Amino acid sequence: MKKTPVFLDSLVTDMLHLRAICPFSWRVFQFRPISCEPLIIQMNKCTDEEQIFDFIERNKAILSEKQVGCAFDMLWKLQKQKTSLLKNVEYVRDHPQFLTLHNLATNKFKLMNDDTLVNVLHITQRFDIKLLSEFSSCLADQHLYFSPLMGKIADIVHRNLETTQDLSSLSVLMVNISSLISRHFQQQLVNKTELLFDTIDSSEVNVATRIARFLRNIKYCYQPLLEKCNNVFLSNVDQLDLDSISKIFRLYKFLQFNSFEFIMMAKKKLTEMIPLCNHPASFVKLFVTLGPIAGPEEKKQLKSTLLLMSEDLTGEQALAVLRAMEDMESRNSHLIKRVTSVLHKHLDSYKPLELLKITQALTFLHFQRKEFSAKLRELLLSYLKISFIPTEVSILVYAISLLPSPHLDEVGISRIEAVLPQCNLNNLSNFATSVLRWIQYDHMYLDSITGKQLKLLQKLDHYGRQRLQHSNSLDLLWEELKSVRGNTFPESLLEETIATLQHFVDEINYINVVEIASFISNTDYLSTLLLDRIASVAVQQIEKIHPFTILAIILPFSTLNYDPPQRDEFFGTCVQHLNSYLGILDPLMLVCLGFSLATLQYFPEDLLKSIFNIEFLARLDSQLESIGGMSGAQQQIYKMLTEVLGGINCVKASVLTPYYHTVDFECILDKRKKPLPYGSHNIAWGQLPEMPWESNTEIVGSRLPPGAERIALEFLDSKSFCRNIPHMKGKSAMKKRHLEILGYRVIQISQFEWNSMALSTKDARMDYLRERIFGEVKS
Repeated sequence: MKKTPVFLDSLVTDMLHLRAICPFSWRVFQFRPISCEPLIIQMNKCTDEEQIFDFIERNKAILSEKQVGCAFDMLWKLQKQKTSLLKNVEYVRDHPQFLTLHNLATNKFKLMNDDTLVNVLHITQRFDIKLLSEFSSCLADQHLYFSPLMGKIADIVHRNLETTQDLSSLSVLMVNISSLISRHFQQQLVNKTELLFDTIDSSEVNVATRIARFLRNIKYCYQPLLEKCNNVFLSNVDQLDLDSISKIFRLYKFLQFNSFEFIMMAKKKLTEMIPLCNHPASFVKLFVTLGPIAGPEEKKQLKSTLLLMSEDLTGEQALAVLRAMEDMESRNSHLIKRVTSVLHKHLDSYKPLELLKITQALTFLHFQRKEFSAKLRELLLSYLKISFIPTEVSILVYAISLLPSPHLDEVGISRIEAVLPQCNLNNLSNFATSVLRWIQYDHMYLDSITGKQLKLLQKLDHYGRQRLQHSNSLDLLWEELKSVRGNTFPESLLEETIATLQHFVDEINYINVVEIASFISNTDYLSTLLLDRIASVAVQQIEKIHPFTILAIILPFSTLNYDPPQRDEFFGTCVQHLNSYLGILDPLMLVCLGFSLATLQYFPEDLLKSIFNIEFLARLDSQLESIGGMSGAQQQIYKMLTEVLGGINCVKASVLTPYYHTVDFECILDKRKKPLPYGSHNIAWGQLPEMPWESNTEIVGSRLPPGAERIALEFLDSKSFCRNIPHMKGKSAMKKRHLEILGYRVIQISQFEWNSMALSTKDARMDYLRERIFGEVKS
């Protein structure tokens, strides 16, 4: 096959680069020759390529851009009539007069409209995917992702996908056209990429990175392709620089893809870079990339070095550092103070989304400075007054709701109401969360709730229901839902959303089952209809489901403590599908899988052997979560327990048991139901004991006096139950079983019961505790 002439490579590139700096008015006000139309009529009478090229040679001095475009159009129409299209296109490209036509197009392209350029594209680039990819990159460099030309390129790729074999060029096109294509075409590209992946060399890091970028752009965590990309990265980790590793981590984070091996190898390489990065730009990138995965010593080194550079940070770098500190859960007061000082200087230059990120990070890091918060609030409100884009308005309102005194004035409320008809479900969810936070603040500190707040909630509910009711397929509904945080979805909208999902229950299949299962896990809403369908799809279509997504499918059953009708078949099918991958599964994922199945009282032998294996445990970098402070309700219960049991020495708080369960409160009763004091062995609030009981294997009851019993009191807040019904979730149910195995009598006090009207007084609560502990009411 003959190569395309070199000048074609520069034709479209030159046209695009020059066109980018040409004023649009040149097209509008350029005068045309009077003889323009007769020339086009003459050209239309040509019956073959030779006549067209002869016409071009005779009239090249007077041809306008419209006539040049017409020539390309005529040539393309003639080629489509031939039986051997590729052969004839090559014939046209190699014709001596085609160079003349090329020169005319280059000279006159600044006046050409998009349709004419599409005709040029047809004849010059139609069958050369490499040149087509370069053409698309030129458009992308000018941010023309939604231009008609990019749409035409997407159409060309679609029609020639079956015969395409060059994955390197295809990956460029995939990234550039990703904003324009349908979900069906996205899936076709994913399938084609999977087929072609083995044709590329294992050193093609750029191709693998572009494929991961494409998956990020279309928000599709497709495990098989990501694994192939990850293998390329692992094979070339020694050649990866800081920039490449940083990009890969960002892609993995967005796609929620975990690779233990890559993290460990990248961590080692990045740690070696710490003494080599002495410029703020490179060191900030290292801090952001390495910080969240670094060990204690590396983190200390990163922070101390950054403190020395903090005064030289730009506004963009300061924001990157702040977000990294949020990921690291680092509340280093000195570093936060330095970074926020830089942020304050550049606060006026940040865009709304950046201001939201600043607000979220500082809220998480417990940073409080009135001057900074006031300036931040002032900026957010000023943006809100002039903003009319729904997503931007929701971002601004959400950020304001995170600040102290999240009150909105009339202008803010009217701005929300103005954009409501154009809002998607994610926008509406953010608005509802913000308004509820506002109501909570006013009720707590101002002891009032205005009618405007409630009316706004009603309007949000109305538009949300309207949007859900207009959904006519699961695919369209999911396009909106996949950006919604299920755990913050307002109750009324959540109920309607679940009802809509139930309406499309038959459309749940192996393609979308993982996404639907993950959404349900985050909502804490128990829908037996949806869960039964998920189980059914898993059993019937397990061969089409990737093994690494099994955890996501099992998770809603574990979280919501629900056994489907075909329980054993469902769990058995899932575990069997995963068995051959247990040795390579990410350690954290394997532990989470074992934990999820344990909450459901399902203990597959192969899985347990894989976890309780010396080689596996050596890979697992596990850490105990620190025990946080107590809630207000827990403190109330603690004080009352000391009265009920006869003193502070008769009750223990935050007790760490064997197997590392933490009990809210513990007490011991002798055989006469009298409380036994602990003496000096009590534990301070929120502190771990130096060690749990002497032996983790010792039976609890054997260390008690004859006839005595050990009691565990657990306070269950709303997070321990499903959102729609008072059904205990899997984690709390499993904890109760484990504590009973350890010899405890477990008393679980639910938030709903503790805060009920029946227990609205202290005396009622005291009687309630006596009855639960001693078995009788004491006055």
